[in-house]
Amino acid sequence: MTAMDDVDRQLIALLRADGRMSVVALAQALRVARATVQHRLARLEADGTIVGYTVRLRPEAEPHRVRAFMSIEVQGPKGDEVRRALRGHPHVVTLHTTNGRWDLVAELHAASLEQFDRVLNEIRRIEGIAHSETSLLLSTHKA
Repeated sequence: MTAMDDVDRQLIALLRADGRMSVVALAQALRVARATVQHRLARLEADGTIVGYTVRLRPEAEPHRVRAFMSIEVQGPKGDEVRRALRGHPHVVTLHTTNGRWDLVAELHAASLEQFDRVLNEIRRIEGIAHSETSLLLSTHKA
């Protein structure tokens, strides 16, 4: 990955706020040429800084979706392997490294409790996971 400057960081912030902004709108907001935005996006994608684009939904838009945080303790030096396996899992939405009791926190989404149960069992079988603790998200409140 290449070093990012302020324009790169501003570009990413704009995309985080609205991933559908056009290149023209991004260029206007950043006060740079359209070609500059296209070049920077291409570079950030090529070097792996930007790994994809997605849609975020309000929790109310999917009222039956099961969401949870899973805290994970990794066995010894298996952190890279566990992170790779979790990053490739279709039900892991976000993955964070942490300090303290747990090594990782994963946000999980599933369409039903039955699917959620299967997801938990799949993840717990990943080699290198020593222990885990999962909390279902019951409601979300804006801070």
